Amino acid sequence: MNAPGLPMWQPASGAGPLPVRRESWVPLALFLLLALSLLFLRSDSEASASLAIVFVAIILEALPFMLLGALVGGIFETFVSRERMASILPRQGWLTVCLAAGMGIVFPVCECAVVPVVRRLARKGLPPGAAVAYLLGAPIINPVVAASTALAYRFDWRVVGLRLALGYGIAVVLGLLLDRIARRGSIFAAGLNEDDHALHGDSCCPSTCGCHGAATGGDQGPALIAGDRLDALLVRLGQVFRHAAEDFLAVGHYLVIGAFVAALAQTYLDRTLVLRLSEVPLASTLFMMLLAILLNLCSESDAFIAASFSVMLPLSAQLAFMLTGPMFDLKLLLMYQGLFRRRIILLLSALILLAVLLVSGALELWAGLRP
Repeated sequence: MNAPGLPMWQPASGAGPLPVRRESWVPLALFLLLALSLLFLRSDSEASASLAIVFVAIILEALPFMLLGALVGGIFETFVSRERMASILPRQGWLTVCLAAGMGIVFPVCECAVVPVVRRLARKGLPPGAAVAYLLGAPIINPVVAASTALAYRFDWRVVGLRLALGYGIAVVLGLLLDRIARRGSIFAAGLNEDDHALHGDSCCPSTCGCHGAATGGDQGPALIAGDRLDALLVRLGQVFRHAAEDFLAVGHYLVIGAFVAALAQTYLDRTLVLRLSEVPLASTLFMMLLAILLNLCSESDAFIAASFSVMLPLSAQLAFMLTGPMFDLKLLLMYQGLFRRRIILLLSALILLAVLLVSGALELWAGLRP
């Protein structure tokens, strides 16, 4: 806990090498070991070559957007203070929720970074409904995600529009619902004022995580004021790249695992079985929602994984994948524990899954969105 008046984080002039938690890469190492074992057991060289091509293609398409998203997050964290961000929104009313759900357009963050941002904004007095709306909306309603989705779907703007519109709608509706619940009592965790590093623990980011959103901008203290402007700018640029690197290293292994699972499905999964699954109402939607929860992908790269299923599953199921992951997955479930009370986590999780299932089911059953 920092003393009053001291910055939340101060860059040390003699900062050592970038700290990376080795245990965060253990799942990747185990997964790759399993993957290599699987490839050696398969004697079909043609299938192995196809798997490798699909895997590399997904990685190469998604990687630039992960890097861009990490860089945008670093700029946002370093140069935008939480006071400035909180001052943009009105203090109460449904309009606050509607504006907060779309703030990702101006303040883009991925789902890994958004939880610490919302935590600090809540401590600054952001209304609960607006906090929930930004938490759910920002990882989807932002220009980096829109661009990556457009590229993944070969500039099919229908898919981009549906993803952004449905994500915004769900964020607004759940924000308004949680705002009403908050009137009966606080929805936030009792330890909301504790050190924010408690959020990260084993969930997603390194202990000196770059995912601290707007918390650092404007709160850098005397270190950035001292010296001439050029030195101060260089210090801040160093912070931008440091935070970007930390963000990227914190979630990069999820992309590798997700890309391999998608390539594995495309290569070895029986297309007939998948097509039969897609004919059962909501079955493919539930399958893709479960996959999104387990893969823990970054919202700036998940569209490439979803698009890889476009020849097998309906678009409604692909949208369910792209809506579920940025709002609710395993790493977010762990991070929510530092933000909300336990009953609110259970309620919010159920509402997110129900909302995604309803909108995706409606598209599948009535709009007939097929591959």
